[in-house]
Amino acid sequence: MNRNKNAEPTIHDIARELEISASTVSRALNDNPRISLKTKEKIKAVADKLGYRPNTLASNLRNKKSNTIGIVVPLINRHFFSSVISGVEDVAFKAGFNVVISQSNDLAAKEISIVQSMFSNRVDGLIISIAMQTDTFDHLKLFSKKHIPLVFFDRAVPEIETDKIVVDDFAGAYRVTQHLIDQGYQRIGHLAGPQNLTTYLDRKNGYIDALRKNRIAFDESLIIVNTLTSEEGVLAVQQLMSLPEPPDAIFCGNDTTALSVMIYLRNKGIRIPEDIGIVGFSNEPFSKVVSPSISTIAQPGFEMGQKAAELIIRKIENKERTYQTITLPTELIIRESSSRK
Repeated sequence: MNRNKNAEPTIHDIARELEISASTVSRALNDNPRISLKTKEKIKAVADKLGYRPNTLASNLRNKKSNTIGIVVPLINRHFFSSVISGVEDVAFKAGFNVVISQSNDLAAKEISIVQSMFSNRVDGLIISIAMQTDTFDHLKLFSKKHIPLVFFDRAVPEIETDKIVVDDFAGAYRVTQHLIDQGYQRIGHLAGPQNLTTYLDRKNGYIDALRKNRIAFDESLIIVNTLTSEEGVLAVQQLMSLPEPPDAIFCGNDTTALSVMIYLRNKGIRIPEDIGIVGFSNEPFSKVVSPSISTIAQPGFEMGQKAAELIIRKIENKERTYQTITLPTELIIRESSSRK
């Protein structure tokens, strides 16, 4: 019987071509030691000629393992998140795992849809940094309920007991604020991210603690909470500079807002760092090439990704039920935007 040319070739087609059993073909393609090397080579040659593709979906369903790790980031175009992805892939590829990458665009609804899709497609584990909007977690609790490994990085959910890889945001923010004080700045504003995320709450608290330890009065009007986009950076600096006593320095929750703040101030004829100091967070590549270059906090994104992958693969393979939180240090990078002395 002639095979339909449009149909996917099967092990039965290979078996007919070589006049052997389908079970022998199956064993050979799965590298069974009972099959001789010569026979394996013949079978592989015919499989390649026919364009045979293994049915990995069916195999995964049988083995209850897809050898796939899902990773969800808020924004792929941010250097920090792309560095984490590179770290995950570096470890996962060497361990024989594929990585499926998606971005939530910091939208809760999109994150929920992505995570549910990854669950339905039977990823072996999920690595995620939650969206700024996310404030309900049933879509993530589903993984822990089904004992599917889940690792949070950067933005974690305290309510879910699982592995977490974070940086010391509190210490990083404290170091930024102390640096600005050491440069002679006294009225320091802060552009903070959403306070439902511990990442940004810790940064705000580190800033406040540094002020307190230096006996500088805390002024609530100097803190503006938003989603740290370029547009909101401009709105925030306009609000700060309209205060009866405007700030002489601004600690921005990321480099994106730091850049938009600097552009706005420069267009108003305000000198940086002479009139006002600026520090960002995340060490985006543009921060060292703009003028003035932006002081910032560097996060070990690649290392975070590596550790997240190592943790999740260990969970997948060993079915461990103990969890840990790994906190990595940050580095203050002092550049022109805050170097007044």
